[in-house]
Amino acid sequence: MLRSCLVATTVAITLIATGLPAAACGEDDKPAAPAARTKGAPGAVKNVEAVGNVPGAAGAISIAFLQYGRRDVMVVSGEFGMKSYDLANPAAPKLIGELSLPGLWETEDTEVDAGRKLVFLSRDPRAFAGNTHTGESGIYVVDVSRPDKPTILNYVKVPAGHTTSCVDNCRYLWTGGPAKADNQPADWGGRPIWVTDVRDPRHPKVFPNPIELARNDGKTDYVHDVQVDDNGVAWVSGRGGVRGYWTNGIHRDPVQGKIRRATALDPVPYAGGGVDETAAPSKFMHNSFHPTGRRAADGADLANWRAGDLVYATEESFLDGCAGDGVLTISSLQGSYNGEGWRSTPEKPFRMKSVGTWSVAGQEGSDPASDDCSAHYFDVQGKVLVQSFYSQGTRFLDVSDPTNPTQIAYFRPADASAWAPYWHRGYVYVADNARGIDVLKLTA
Repeated sequence: MLRSCLVATTVAITLIATGLPAAACGEDDKPAAPAARTKGAPGAVKNVEAVGNVPGAAGAISIAFLQYGRRDVMVVSGEFGMKSYDLANPAAPKLIGELSLPGLWETEDTEVDAGRKLVFLSRDPRAFAGNTHTGESGIYVVDVSRPDKPTILNYVKVPAGHTTSCVDNCRYLWTGGPAKADNQPADWGGRPIWVTDVRDPRHPKVFPNPIELARNDGKTDYVHDVQVDDNGVAWVSGRGGVRGYWTNGIHRDPVQGKIRRATALDPVPYAGGGVDETAAPSKFMHNSFHPTGRRAADGADLANWRAGDLVYATEESFLDGCAGDGVLTISSLQGSYNGEGWRSTPEKPFRMKSVGTWSVAGQEGSDPASDDCSAHYFDVQGKVLVQSFYSQGTRFLDVSDPTNPTQIAYFRPADASAWAPYWHRGYVYVADNARGIDVLKLTA
């Protein structure tokens, strides 16, 4: 949704459980706007029970979970920095620690190293009153070996900073970001990926040469986020589509036409490309999910699909009215295994075949008075995909037939600003930028 930004002139690190709400900011390419909102229809709920809410986490953007023996801990990042919560009572998370970084702005898709108990917080160039051209970006490496006392081990400057993702078992980080910086090539439409070695988390090493160039029909463009599937393939989303890479092991490189070793610095292309989807014109792919079938939780997604491998992705777009806003896309990877997505040009574009899409516009439970309708982050468990749609709330979709995603439940409070939902132990935890954390349970 459209928001005004919090301006902070100082950065303080505290370890107190204040739970104070933070102001909010615009997302990605959305322009800033006054914080006041025009409310439409009242809230709508179907087949969902709201079992808990954490208003002290207002400003939340992202959630992750860590295990400490039998202790279950939720890590929440947002415009306030980072907060940790004990989930002894999963419906009533208890604040136990805080790393206060007021003005951090967005910390989308914050990732954790579950083994080493590390959190990697991105600093977007728009944080602390910066902007996409001149602001500083980087990564905070946070030690949460004691979740009640999160501690910054190091901060390292990186030429991008909107999202930071673990690859190769969190030995390396891939970081992408928004519009190009003024000191980068004029023909770049956005920032590609920079690689950081975090094998020694106290001494991160940022490599000077970026990767994932020429992703948009031969043009270097905005890499937004990276998700790694259960096979270890890193799926890179951004303007120009979704492309997957091996970051470890020996694999056939379909672009170079030879067998070679993959590394985080020199990954091997796997599959993917542009998305052939026409509901919204931006072609800005925000995040993705590739079911591998290695777990029962995602293998069910392919049960009724016999035409091959699929990739789910969010196309984020904001236009006047819901009808043109971004949607959930489901595409087939067939025909993309021989490097087609890396050879695509404006003259000879390659696009994956669209299998299905789903838009919140006009759906049951939607607010017709709101134009804040773009799809955002999602999570999949079995045949059910749960996705955030900003002020249109959280939607549950049956994707057992990928050609026909079907809404089965929804949770749209009147003041919703849902950014990201996460399945966890039978519950769905929603990072809502206005409401904090909503704890939901699907009832049908």
